[in-house]
Amino acid sequence: MGSALFYHLTRSAPEQLLPALIGKAREAGWRVELRGSDATRMARLDEMLWQGDGFLPHGLAGGPHDAMQPVLLTVAEGAGAGYGADCLMALDGVPVAPAECAAAQRICILFDGNDPDAVQTARDQWRSLTGAGIAAEYWSEAGNRWERRR
Repeated sequence: MGSALFYHLTRSAPEQLLPALIGKAREAGWRVELRGSDATRMARLDEMLWQGDGFLPHGLAGGPHDAMQPVLLTVAEGAGAGYGADCLMALDGVPVAPAECAAAQRICILFDGNDPDAVQTARDQWRSLTGAGIAAEYWSEAGNRWERRR
């Protein structure tokens, strides 16, 4: 059973954190599903990941080679079904089911700490996942670095 890591973003955008998180997941040998709620945003992330400092091979869901992608960008819950992700990274408050946590090594939930609705959604997700027995950690941008909080 995997654990859920909640990333409370207050100083940076997900686009700044994602390359590092994806890179670490890939170093662990994990296949990654990056799930968002908006197709336009996911298309922008697709471009950003190709043009970033490091090479992060990936693809947008719906292509002919989805099953072979080391990182698959999806929109909506279940879009990556059958993909076999070891790590799910969730943006924009997209739903994450406890069963997905049980099947994955890691779940990363990134949320905008400056948006009260996003904070409430993350709190609801925390309660849902921990209530189902999923181990969870809370990470906060403190100063210029990330800190695990209890």
